[in-house]
Amino acid sequence: MPTPLRKQVRLAFAVMTSLVLASASISPAQAQTPIRLIVPTQAGSQADAVARAMSQSLSKNLGHSVVVENLPGAGGVPGTQQLVRAPKDGTTLGLISSNHVINPFIYKNMPYDALKDITPITVIGTLPLVLVVNPSVRANNTKELVALLKSKPGEFNYGSSGNGTVLHLAGQLFASEAKVEVSHVPYKGAGNYTTDLVGGQVQLGFLTLQTVLPLVKAGKLKAIAVSTTQRVPGLPDVPTLAESGLPQYNFDAWLAIVGPAGMQAQNVAQLQSKIKATLQDKDVQEQLAQQGVIVSTAAPESAGAFMKTELDKHARIVKQAGATLN
Repeated sequence: MPTPLRKQVRLAFAVMTSLVLASASISPAQAQTPIRLIVPTQAGSQADAVARAMSQSLSKNLGHSVVVENLPGAGGVPGTQQLVRAPKDGTTLGLISSNHVINPFIYKNMPYDALKDITPITVIGTLPLVLVVNPSVRANNTKELVALLKSKPGEFNYGSSGNGTVLHLAGQLFASEAKVEVSHVPYKGAGNYTTDLVGGQVQLGFLTLQTVLPLVKAGKLKAIAVSTTQRVPGLPDVPTLAESGLPQYNFDAWLAIVGPAGMQAQNVAQLQSKIKATLQDKDVQEQLAQQGVIVSTAAPESAGAFMKTELDKHARIVKQAGATLN
């Protein structure tokens, strides 16, 4: 007959065995491992700033540390490629931008499918763009600017942060809707482009609200109109292009959190709930507002439908622009 000591040993062994088996069935997402949040742009970019603004609160809500990992280059393709190849357990997520649905049309050899190879979790928010001009340009509103551009076809330049970028396509859509001839000057990044726009080397273009506000307040640029269908905080007196004679114009940048394809629906729903709670954090909201982000908390199904619509829209604009990179 087993002694009390043997019973205790057997019980302890049984408990340990159960714990081992239970831990083996727990996915890495449930274990206490850091969550990688891949940002396929350089440190200091808009997407990076948003990721870092969210990371601390998101870590608290998820119960796991969130490590922001910048993997820049080629419009975000290499970084996103690592994301789509990652485990499907929620330990690797990505914070992508509008470039995700632009890249398929400007890169001839994409290593992944922009829709099929990801799991949409939520759209974080949108980033209104502002049409601005150098102070030397004799136009103070859209009507005057369009008239000026039509009077001197091809003599004015608009800049962007590079071929096929959001700022390029926003300018292309403006030229198409306004029926004006204006030359595109691509730069390697928004920094150099902004410097030359302020310096007058290029006369007009689109910039994010975050970039525009201090420059407009300092008198270094003039804000003509915003790209969205509604006016934006920070520039309440600046009309939209839609209300300024271009009724079909509607364009903004956006940011979303996604995972690799094949994630479990329950895991996705939990992540979306935790991200939504993060976006409702007052400190996070203040930081995102300072960056010009209009917060959204779209459900996974809505996020997927939104990305499909955006993919179709950008296909048309890229075709108009004739943008290609390889």
